[in-house]
Amino acid sequence: MTMELTQITLYPAKSMGAISLERSLVTSFGLHNDRRWMLVDDAGMFLTQRKFSIMRTIHCRLVDQGVVFTAPDREPLVANFEHLAEPMLVQVWRDSVEGLKAPQIASDWFSSLLGVRCHLVYMPENAFRQVDRTFFDADQRVGFADGFPFLLISEASLRDLNSRLATPVGMNRFRPNLVVSGAEAYAEDQWKRIRIGTIEFRVVKPCSRCVMTTIDEISGEKSREPLETLASYRKNVFGVCFGQNLVHLNAGELKLGDRVEVLA
Repeated sequence: MTMELTQITLYPAKSMGAISLERSLVTSFGLHNDRRWMLVDDAGMFLTQRKFSIMRTIHCRLVDQGVVFTAPDREPLVANFEHLAEPMLVQVWRDSVEGLKAPQIASDWFSSLLGVRCHLVYMPENAFRQVDRTFFDADQRVGFADGFPFLLISEASLRDLNSRLATPVGMNRFRPNLVVSGAEAYAEDQWKRIRIGTIEFRVVKPCSRCVMTTIDEISGEKSREPLETLASYRKNVFGVCFGQNLVHLNAGELKLGDRVEVLA
């Protein structure tokens, strides 16, 4: 069966809303504009839905000069590249990297929404955050994603999971960048190297899942699923896993319908 790319999803800001694309450039960071923005506390530590589930309700829209953020019952916030100036050392898990802080109006907007003092930061072009060399032993940058530039899941894997759930969940619960059709359920677990269109990828690590998968993508409410069911049959040395992390080996463009080839 022919495999093809059926979804491309961009996340301009870590742990916030998704944007579905028909095509996207692939740069040294990964998908162009993917997770280059992030919220941090006063100490520079990253903030996510794991603690602030209301972040699920924040949506992003790309504009020429930056991003427009929207949330229920609030005026939109425009974060403009030209207004970024103050450097701030920020942290994602154990990685420290320099970001650029957005103006105070952005800090006030997000602080009011989350109920805790926080700041919006952007990762500039000259920043370099190295992926975990334990899994990819070469120079490769990543934005503010948890660990790697890409996350891939097959449609069949989600169908298999949903066949085990009382209430099915959407693919957006798992926040993949790439979704493919034509593969058997969990076939991606066996891949080591693939090509999608003209872009070659190394499949480097299963994606361990957390409480974020239990947050309803519309209401922001938490439940026990699908993490509880996944734990019953998808647990390994990395934790409860669903999907695969990828590192791209070249730049170019991805578009819906691109052929997916398993190279190793």
